[in-house]
Amino acid sequence: MDIKDLNKSQLILLAVLLSFVTSIATGITTVTLMQQAPDSFTTPVNRIIRQTVEKIQQVEGKTTVQTVVVKEEDLVVDAISKNKSSIFSITKNAVDPDGKVIEVSMGQGFAINSDGVIVADALWVPNDDTYYVRNDSGKFKAIFLFTNSAGFSFLKISEPLDPSKPAKFSTPTFGDLEKMKIGQKVLVLGSTISSFIFDGDKDIKINVTKSTTGGLVLNLDGEALGIALSSETTSFAPIDAINIAYAGSSPKP
Repeated sequence: MDIKDLNKSQLILLAVLLSFVTSIATGITTVTLMQQAPDSFTTPVNRIIRQTVEKIQQVEGKTTVQTVVVKEEDLVVDAISKNKSSIFSITKNAVDPDGKVIEVSMGQGFAINSDGVIVADALWVPNDDTYYVRNDSGKFKAIFLFTNSAGFSFLKISEPLDPSKPAKFSTPTFGDLEKMKIGQKVLVLGSTISSFIFDGDKDIKINVTKSTTGGLVLNLDGEALGIALSSETTSFAPIDAINIAYAGSSPKP
């Protein structure tokens, strides 16, 4: 049959069939090319796809699909918001050259469990002393527990300086460093916020300053990857090592 002999309905059906066949061929070709493409190409493509979310809504009995593009800056804001209350600034008392007692910064730390255990940089929290920790809920005395040879120490939140303000804090969701991909952004939350791109090296190198020492290292999902350290030998300790060190030791009560 000649195409000129087809009526309107048959022409429409033919167009639909051709469109269907073309879409299948395009899908197969795309999958094949993606499998053969190098990581340098697929990683940004997958990030774009991952940041595009379809939201399905019911409107007057009808189902509508709205495509929302999630910006990277929104992911950063969410990651910080999820973990803000888990982060503590650490201080202790010292005597200045004039003989006055002053409070000096010992970096930052973050809570790792609901018991109020805080991990900190061992260079700044090296041994038993009188420490204080503070977040938005108030200021608290902290009991020194112990130091690990990997470069981090543990404190535990004690009584508040203001009895009417008990400690309120969250604990991070723990992430998996093995699942990080080259090109993904990593955040460091200290007294300031910094970021860098993961290069595939699991022994993460961080440019640690006084404002980021003891900072919580996160992925864009807001999951804890570890702690930023100012040690001469390492600038990062993974969250798995931190949890294992605390669970396998016998800290003071």
